Amino acid sequence: MTTPDEFLDRFGKFGIHLGLERIQQLLSNLGNPQERVPVIHVAGTNGKGSVCAYLSSILQAAGYRVGRYISPHLVDWRERICINSQWITNEDLLAALLQVDRAIIPEQIPTQFEVITAAAWWYFAQQQVDVAVIETGLGGRLDATNVCDRPLVSVITSISMEHWQRLGSTLGAIAREKAGIIKPHRPAIIGEVPEEAKAVIAAKIHDCDAPVTWVSAATKTTTGAEWEGISYPLALLGKHQLINSAIALATIQSLQRQGWDISQTAIEQGMRQTKWQGRLQWIEYQLNDRSHKLLIDGAHNVAAAGYLRQFVDDAFPQKRIHWIIGMLDTKDHQGILNALLRHGDLLSTVPVSSHQSADPQELADIGSSILEQPATSYGSLPSALAEVFVNSDSPRYVSRSDLVILCGSLYLVGEFLKGTSNN
Repeated sequence: MTTPDEFLDRFGKFGIHLGLERIQQLLSNLGNPQERVPVIHVAGTNGKGSVCAYLSSILQAAGYRVGRYISPHLVDWRERICINSQWITNEDLLAALLQVDRAIIPEQIPTQFEVITAAAWWYFAQQQVDVAVIETGLGGRLDATNVCDRPLVSVITSISMEHWQRLGSTLGAIAREKAGIIKPHRPAIIGEVPEEAKAVIAAKIHDCDAPVTWVSAATKTTTGAEWEGISYPLALLGKHQLINSAIALATIQSLQRQGWDISQTAIEQGMRQTKWQGRLQWIEYQLNDRSHKLLIDGAHNVAAAGYLRQFVDDAFPQKRIHWIIGMLDTKDHQGILNALLRHGDLLSTVPVSSHQSADPQELADIGSSILEQPATSYGSLPSALAEVFVNSDSPRYVSRSDLVILCGSLYLVGEFLKGTSNN
């Protein structure tokens, strides 16, 4: 019997092709399961995953049966499709994929993302979830998740430069794609976005006659945060969670206005129990019978790199930072490294396995020019980790007082988690 991985690998060769024709045909052949699932649709350059995590946790605490669909996964395809924080089982995922397979017509072969998205819709409908929190894959307007005419709420978390090769080379162009998830007369929740992007989103909201909430960041308190008179704990790290959590609360308020029963107790419990793997996450793992601690983060664009650096500066101003970084070749390498690196830091660069990786030596060359001292490239992530944590004769070896951070790509973070006992 085939496995979910083997099944999905069949479609990997078709790449990314934005457009709704294939997914709409596929879902039609499946009986349009998306029409039977109440949906919160979340787009944005950064913060989508955190907002989805907050929303899912709060709604689950309120007693609802909550589906969540995210991308990409870190370790296992099953991460993408959850109900009440539980990954879909291998058996259920394979059953959903086989249903999708039967609905494919030869004239319109779907992409890998369209296949797994269709499987999520079918599974959530079969499981009769009360609500599904759906994260876009790329952009919004032509993303395979954008198939619901009447979402409960459409959310845009942030707009910054990323995927410009596909979404456009300006903030306005990127905002136009993200704003494609906003639907006529349906509530829209918008985070803090640049003025150029805000004008584009506002025009879309006007055209759709959609009620809108423009969200500002919460205020940090000694016990967590406060937004619009609501106090709550914050389980996720980083100052950027003040805006992400506020966006989630604004979305919850929109649901409350629509009659959803979500108490302050559920909000507090949901916020406290929120987890989001691979983002400012501390990991302890064993290497050569010794325990080592490092921080992992999926920051892979300039804005996210800035958030990561801000967290490090605020929390560990006196520590020497040793960065282990790998990126895809499509990313803004110079911009990301400029945002992360400071004089006195150390840099080790690695490839991102099984993906279109940036050349580690090219990353090291950029880093060396920023740091004004040599950076070191490695042929693999394990070799870099061994040099940093095991080889005490190496100038790369870290002392117990140093902070090691692995970042640059969610795929790199996933590779690390797969190779440790902490996945």
